[in-house]
Amino acid sequence: MSSESIEIAKNRYQQGRVAFESGLYREAIEQLEKASALLARNTRLSGEVQIWLATAYEAAGRTDDAIALCEQLKRHPHHETSKEARRLQYILKAPRLQRPQEWMTQIPDFSNLADNKSKISFSANPNKSSGFKKPAERELVDLSQVNTKDNRFIWVALIAIGLTLVSLIWLNV
Repeated sequence: MSSESIEIAKNRYQQGRVAFESGLYREAIEQLEKASALLARNTRLSGEVQIWLATAYEAAGRTDDAIALCEQLKRHPHHETSKEARRLQYILKAPRLQRPQEWMTQIPDFSNLADNKSKISFSANPNKSSGFKKPAERELVDLSQVNTKDNRFIWVALIAIGLTLVSLIWLNV
């Protein structure tokens, strides 16, 4: 195994991780498979690449491939790799829980959006109706009809607070 092929494998491994973290699972699988092919099977780096590959398989919906790869990795000579493969396989084989439909968020499919540009028109004119409702304006209140007479509640409250403070100070002295 030449150092040049190890560097190429490390580069593909990094590209695969970046693609995976960006949600580009097919590209991640492609890069990780190429990196795995360049590395010796019993190295720590090869095990790490294959763990990421199994995770990418699962994310792409290829659960059977992910489980099969974990089964192979359970016998990997590097202890951390075999331990991680057992943990990942346990998760992959776990039964799927059914979630209520109201917990789910439906994401619309915008894949055909570029094809339908002629059907969608955006207007920069704010006077045209765009489907958004403006908030209702507040109704002004005539202050001459509002009862503004002092009902002495404020004075009673202030006196009660004052007496409470004086009694607390007097008890602490």
